[in-house]
Amino acid sequence: MDPNAWSLVGVALIVVATFAIGIWGSRSARTTSDFSTARQMVPAERNAAAISGEYLSAASFLGVAGLVLKDGADALWYPIGFAAGYLALMLFVAAPMRRSGVFTLPDFAEARLDSRPLRSLCTALVLVIGWFYLVPQLQGAGLTLSAILPMPYWVALLVVAVITLTSVVSGAMRAVTLVQAFQYWVKLFAITLPAFALFVVFLSTGGPRAQALDRPLPPVFPQDTSVHVHTDVRLQVTAPVWLADGPDALYLRPGEYSVPAGSVLHFPEGAAVPVVVGGETNNADWLRPQHGGPTGLIETYSVLIATFLGTMGLPHVLARFYTNPSGQGARRTTLYVLAMLGAFYLFPTIFGLLSRLYVPQLLVTGDTDAAVLMLPHAMLGNWVGGLLGAVTAAGAFAAFLATSSGLIMSVAGVLSTDVLRGRIRDFRWVAVLACVPPVVLAFPGLEQDVARSVGMAFAMAASTFSPLLVLGIWWRGLTAVGAAAGMTVGGVLVALAMVVNRVFGPTGTWYATLIEQPALLTVPLAFAVTVVVSRATRNRVPAGVGREMLRMHAPDRLGFVRDQTRRPGEDTVPPTGGRHQRRVE
Repeated sequence: MDPNAWSLVGVALIVVATFAIGIWGSRSARTTSDFSTARQMVPAERNAAAISGEYLSAASFLGVAGLVLKDGADALWYPIGFAAGYLALMLFVAAPMRRSGVFTLPDFAEARLDSRPLRSLCTALVLVIGWFYLVPQLQGAGLTLSAILPMPYWVALLVVAVITLTSVVSGAMRAVTLVQAFQYWVKLFAITLPAFALFVVFLSTGGPRAQALDRPLPPVFPQDTSVHVHTDVRLQVTAPVWLADGPDALYLRPGEYSVPAGSVLHFPEGAAVPVVVGGETNNADWLRPQHGGPTGLIETYSVLIATFLGTMGLPHVLARFYTNPSGQGARRTTLYVLAMLGAFYLFPTIFGLLSRLYVPQLLVTGDTDAAVLMLPHAMLGNWVGGLLGAVTAAGAFAAFLATSSGLIMSVAGVLSTDVLRGRIRDFRWVAVLACVPPVVLAFPGLEQDVARSVGMAFAMAASTFSPLLVLGIWWRGLTAVGAAAGMTVGGVLVALAMVVNRVFGPTGTWYATLIEQPALLTVPLAFAVTVVVSRATRNRVPAGVGREMLRMHAPDRLGFVRDQTRRPGEDTVPPTGGRHQRRVE
């Protein structure tokens, strides 16, 4: 069977299994509490698997391996930050947020600071962050589908958008906890089985002997390779290379070359691999962290701050902790999440390492996010490689489906309750409306690595909601004006950095690095502005701050927790027939 046919079967199976489990698991959901909080009786272990399943997105499954392939050791800070974000969540936010009794970030802002305008600002930011986070998910899914089917990227994008919306509006995602827990184990299996199998193959065959990864040499092609360039790229050549043989051979000297879309480059076996400008061209440097000097250090700290503090501000993360019965349960759930994420992130690194040896052509095209999908067949070239490729394709699609479905439901819930105020009561139409902006934004294609695109969404969350949550939970002096000022400054600066980076592109300087990942600058500024403005408006500290602080920090056994029974704008009648406005479990 053709390897693409194997992969298509894997994707089809994961979609069918997701629909079947979701519909079967939703049979017992009858009341509002069932839909919104799963009766708050989800065991910590299952809830942790569901959180991990929703959190492990295309950036984790595809993007981390792609970054390792291109950037080497420096890329490992991304999975470290993605996992460590739950450590910050466990230490500072999980238990107090659960005890506060609120569902979402806008709920928390209004309950803690008694401000409807601040709630509206939080609602707008939830929509922005949700859409920013959805764009790379859709792009990664479009990349997966276009890689296994003979269809252009934009068609694949529309197909995956329809699949995701169908899973949401059909009711297949009502049993969110069950579905996402299932998807975590699918993703873990889909990354571990191929990683172990391919590593055993590498050890048994010895791998391409001429390409030791610790030598100061560029990667080389293990065999004659034709590379089809689908987008305009600028290649950096560090070692002389012949393109093809015979009278049509072309000799490239060291330097930079622009290659237009549609070009086909033929490389003989053993030829040095040209790399898209920005990637590591030398294997020894690729293995050595922080060899770029201060610029690399700035990027590392910025990535760590964005991912460490941005996790708590993602719109689809905190809502899941409300399914725990207590603050202690929320903290225990987070501990399990740390272990599950840590286990998963061990394996994309293996794919990145092996891809440097077996699929170096991805460095020429810049499509490094496809490494996980292409590696099994490139290493084995038989039906076993096709089967392993099907497993990885299924895992990649599960990663996209879990995160995207959760995000669409979160954004749709905010739209229905905070923006539309119940004027559009059919959740199906609200979900479609929530999906339109990210689909439009994803149409230009993947101009940046999936993990880096997601990193900007983390930077936005860290620069806006992180000050609100950390200071709102641990500092009595926070005011609504201070919180709004800090969130506005942080959000505007990150948005400005996105625009500048889009217009001018990377230049390799330290200030360009801050524009590509601005959290090192924007997060401290957001915290500082929040504190300064709050102190300047200390007479506007809410009168009930003592009661709210007691509720968040008192031990669970004292019984101060008071759960919300209804969100603003929501009907009191239990939802039926899929017509509901809150995120379902």
